[in-house]
Amino acid sequence: MTATFPDVSHLRGNFAPLLLEADAHDLVIEGEVPAGLSGSLYRNGPNPQYPPRGQSHWFGGEGMVHAFHIRDGRVSYRNRWVMTDKIRLEREAGRALFGIFNNPMDTDPSVQDKDPSLANTHIVWHAGKLLALEEGHAPVTMAPRSLETEGPWDFGGVLKANFTAHPKVDPETGEMLAFAYMAAGPASPDMAYYVIDRDGKLVRQDIFQAPYSAMVHDFLATDRHVLFPVFPLTASLERAMQGRPFFAWEPEKGSHIGIMARNAGVDSIRWFQAPACYVFHPLNAWSEGDRVIADVMKYDVAPLFPAPDGTPASGRDNPTRLVRWTFDLAGNSDSFKEEALDDQYAEFPRLDERRAGLSYRYGFAAGRSAITGPDGDNSFDTLLRYDLTGGSKDSFVMPEDQKLSEPVFVPRDADAGEGEGWLLATAYRPRENRSDLVIFDAQAVGDGPVARAHLPVRVPYGFHGCWRPDE
Repeated sequence: MTATFPDVSHLRGNFAPLLLEADAHDLVIEGEVPAGLSGSLYRNGPNPQYPPRGQSHWFGGEGMVHAFHIRDGRVSYRNRWVMTDKIRLEREAGRALFGIFNNPMDTDPSVQDKDPSLANTHIVWHAGKLLALEEGHAPVTMAPRSLETEGPWDFGGVLKANFTAHPKVDPETGEMLAFAYMAAGPASPDMAYYVIDRDGKLVRQDIFQAPYSAMVHDFLATDRHVLFPVFPLTASLERAMQGRPFFAWEPEKGSHIGIMARNAGVDSIRWFQAPACYVFHPLNAWSEGDRVIADVMKYDVAPLFPAPDGTPASGRDNPTRLVRWTFDLAGNSDSFKEEALDDQYAEFPRLDERRAGLSYRYGFAAGRSAITGPDGDNSFDTLLRYDLTGGSKDSFVMPEDQKLSEPVFVPRDADAGEGEGWLLATAYRPRENRSDLVIFDAQAVGDGPVARAHLPVRVPYGFHGCWRPDE
């Protein structure tokens, strides 16, 4: 590699790529790994192997998966790139070949018809498959222990469109619910809805039209309904061909939330409307009689993306807050109620997945002790635990400028009550330029980690992760 990475905020510090695949077989443990915690924590995030072509964005790096295998109080670590066709082609060329967000203006002519999958956003375990996910392409399967890439997975050849980075698993039926946006190609308003049974068979896929083409990063599901949120972070191929942003903030288009009963067809979707806002990640949703209630992390303006002319759409003071939306399906209005649940800047919300789509009490998130950090620093230094029934919050601020990833909840055992278990995250230690795996008691977050596994390398800031219990 002869070129250097540009000096931009999303390629600096712990956002910078880790150009190393490594194994650490027995990490030094500070504290004590909880007895009975046995399985693997996986994390995924963007990790570019070459300097970008044309425009650059944090979301545009190739996926790198970090695995922590935990058993008998010991922890091992392994990280591997998700070996997509994109990575292989660029390694052969020794340089980046694909433009950001598949922009044809910045893509080398030699790969215009090649698969640009990044597989860089999430990783989930379902029906015996470890799936690396992003929202533009099919899942990529990986071996759960070695992290060897096995290849794209189109559910036996029946997947008609792309897939989401955020499927939902129904804890009662074992079904995986999923969706896709731009399902008919770049900047199309088409969306897809999928149902995958507990054995991994794709049993339903429907296509419908959204109000406009937009980045739909996540969606919501209850035991009886699915919600498709469309916010005005719009997509435009024409805009990209003119050298302007493919994704841009157009608040005049407003927000639209489509709700459909899970046992109904897509022609029954009912669209609710609200002023412009943006949600990358909901916490949970549930159905209650004729109402659907959704708890989400809401921005007033979509962060990290520009206005259509390329100028910044939001400033640094654009915090996300936890709010509750209530939809009245028996009413005649297309509006819905909003109430604030917390005023602290937080993101990457998670819950005890045994209550996914059901009424629940506890939520967890990565938060900030201050609204803004250093210039361009989108990191989080606080672990949050919400008691949504009691109306309280527990928190722990990391020492020595350490920064936290999204927390992943693991039940203490199969019979544990809601929220009884452990929270696992990575913590970047900037003074040492390396990371730890940190383990918290989910019922005593304010006490700090009960254990740390010290890594000899850093885990770059990434997106999402999952837990796979040992069989």
